[in-house]
Amino acid sequence: MSGLVQLGGVPVAPVRPVPESGPMADGFGRRVEYLRISVTDKCNLRCVYCMPEEGLPWLRRDQILRYEEIAQVVRVMAGVGLRKVRITGGEPLVRRDLPALVRMIRAVPQIQDVSLSTNAVLLEEHADALRDAGVDRVNVSLDSLRPERIDAISRRPGSADAIFRGLAAAERAGFAPIKVNCVVMRGRNDDEVADFAAITRERPWHVRFIEVMPTGDNLGVSADEFVSADEMLQNVRTVGALEPVGGPAGNGPARYFAFPGAAGTVGVITPMSHNYCERCNRMRLTADGQLRPCLFGGLQTNLRDPLRRGEPLEPLIRHTLAIKPERHWLVQGSDTGSGGLRALSQVGG
Repeated sequence: MSGLVQLGGVPVAPVRPVPESGPMADGFGRRVEYLRISVTDKCNLRCVYCMPEEGLPWLRRDQILRYEEIAQVVRVMAGVGLRKVRITGGEPLVRRDLPALVRMIRAVPQIQDVSLSTNAVLLEEHADALRDAGVDRVNVSLDSLRPERIDAISRRPGSADAIFRGLAAAERAGFAPIKVNCVVMRGRNDDEVADFAAITRERPWHVRFIEVMPTGDNLGVSADEFVSADEMLQNVRTVGALEPVGGPAGNGPARYFAFPGAAGTVGVITPMSHNYCERCNRMRLTADGQLRPCLFGGLQTNLRDPLRRGEPLEPLIRHTLAIKPERHWLVQGSDTGSGGLRALSQVGG
């Protein structure tokens, strides 16, 4: 393939040569074996860095991929190298009977790992069923240890109690490792970084601090409340000396550290201050069936409509690999590079 992909008549990305057969690889030689699947664009929270308080125009039911359609995409991609799947949203647990999808994905022989990202509000009632269906690991969003702050950040009173019950249920169900994701924002929760890190000394949690990523509706937070990972780690070191470690099993871009003898780890995810795109091994499937080679930007391939027409998907998947960009082009406090996204919930985060 050659030339430029056109969106609205504007050249946006070069199309690079990719292998026509065999395992998935993009035009920069990066092997792609990990797919993040958004099962819904809806969420039961309205976190200040993720979604506008009034919500968004939701997708219609007929626009959203059925579980059987998602499983078909996974089967095709597994035949060309897909090995790991993460289920996301919005909030994935607001979609009914999610364990049914997990069982379909687990039935694909090549899939080695199935994980879930959740805000944990509904996890207490679903943890055992998800574990029994085949979810290996969970990532839980927790942006404060103080209930009143959690409720303020999520803009949903009472969410804190439900999240803590969900975390406890995840531990009882035997999910391992449990990763706790904290988006750090100046003036909202940055004074809790050391407290979060201290938990890992005693509990086998893997706490990951995440830099704010700009989208159209969080530009104020992005511009005024950004905290770099370097500053976060300086705060963590007030608790004690850190040493680099390999970290828990998973597919993500975090760099991990640990206190000597600690039960868990401290990670940082640095999309803004330290670009890690050269290690990207993933693509994303949105709730409405768009295959995105990058979280940000406007590049995507419609799989839903060809799938419903019974057309082959592998050529479309190869094309998406060919347009996978070398890196994102985010600018702090600006929607430049975000591809017109209003909220991370629109593409699965």
